[in-house]
Amino acid sequence: MKWVTYLLGVIFAASGVAKLAALPFEVEAFSRWGYSPEFMYFTGVLEVLGAIAVVIPRLSMLAASGLAVLMLGAMATHATHAEWPMLILATGIFALCAWRGWQGRAAQV
Repeated sequence: MKWVTYLLGVIFAASGVAKLAALPFEVEAFSRWGYSPEFMYFTGVLEVLGAIAVVIPRLSMLAASGLAVLMLGAMATHATHAEWPMLILATGIFALCAWRGWQGRAAQV
């Protein structure tokens, strides 16, 4: 389970930093989807905080669950804009987050 936790940390850290750095592909994507730059930065902050929290054992379950909810928004965005390869990727990340959140539940009991 540790490798999934660290993988999620890397994925969300990289994605969040890309948004916070306003990399051109992120700015273009958020513009194409009709989202404001402020929303891009807000999403980036949530992703970076989630990346940090998911690798902290006491916060990992909650962080993974929160990141799963965040991925529901990503999945809806990609589905709405018919971005099928990205929808598949977002769905896979969602599944990892949900699995990690659920597995953490067993450790909390």
